[in-house]
Amino acid sequence: MATEGYRIMNYGQPVKRYVQTMELRDNPELIRLYRLAHSKEECWPEIREGIRSVGILEMDIYILGTRLVMIVETPLDFDWKTAMDRLATMPRQQEWEQYVGQFQDYSNGMRSDEKWQLMDRMFHLYENETKD
Repeated sequence: MATEGYRIMNYGQPVKRYVQTMELRDNPELIRLYRLAHSKEECWPEIREGIRSVGILEMDIYILGTRLVMIVETPLDFDWKTAMDRLATMPRQQEWEQYVGQFQDYSNGMRSDEKWQLMDRMFHLYENETKD
């Protein structure tokens, strides 16, 4: 339950965090199927393996209605464009994108990194840090 919070991994080193957003189609059945496709039991192992193999340490997706928010944690030397280009060529990635695309509200022909829009952080609580 969300009111209990979510445990965060400790990597023993600083990491970068990327936050993205996307809309799902406004259809309760499609949203149910999208959630099911991302469940531990149903998510394709090749997709999780591909995500990890490009250097992503952790990935969470949150949902409220049709709005998705994805949080991605990576090492400090992670290069987003290089990783997304590589991920797009991973086994079954195109098939996965085509499958989950039926639930997503986007323009045809877009890659995953085009459908998910990177968000800008506008507030940061850590007052002792000098660099964002």
